[in-house]
Amino acid sequence: MAIGYMEVLLVKAKGLHESDIFSRMDPYVLVQYKGQERKSSVPRGAGNDPLWNERIVFKVEYPGSGDKYKLCLKIKDKDVFSADDFVGQVIIYVKDLLAEGAEKGSAKLHPRKYSVVRENQIYCGEIEVGVTFTLKEDEHCDNDFGGWKESHH
Repeated sequence: MAIGYMEVLLVKAKGLHESDIFSRMDPYVLVQYKGQERKSSVPRGAGNDPLWNERIVFKVEYPGSGDKYKLCLKIKDKDVFSADDFVGQVIIYVKDLLAEGAEKGSAKLHPRKYSVVRENQIYCGEIEVGVTFTLKEDEHCDNDFGGWKESHH
């Protein structure tokens, strides 16, 4: 079992479909991974081209429980007087990233653009995101995996 940190770099979004007719959107991102949830900052009045440049960190286990290695980014519009509007979402599958990071110590998905879609898969903008996984160094183990080092067979 590998334990480490998955860092999500929220760069920016572009061309988000306005959910607010009367004022500019205040978009933020709800980042979810296996029951953990984090929320980005809310760039006030950023409209449909928000810039975050923000890092969000999750502690993750690989392989861990369940088989859903889905990083879900839900873009919402912060509303003061009513429930926040759902703008769209992106699902990033991170199983290969975690597997590579568990093997090599770290792995990276360089920032790239992902299509933001609604529930019905209709395109409603794009978001730029990068993801890094770094293995947590185990203080009690100095790469001597149960005596494998000494084995000369």
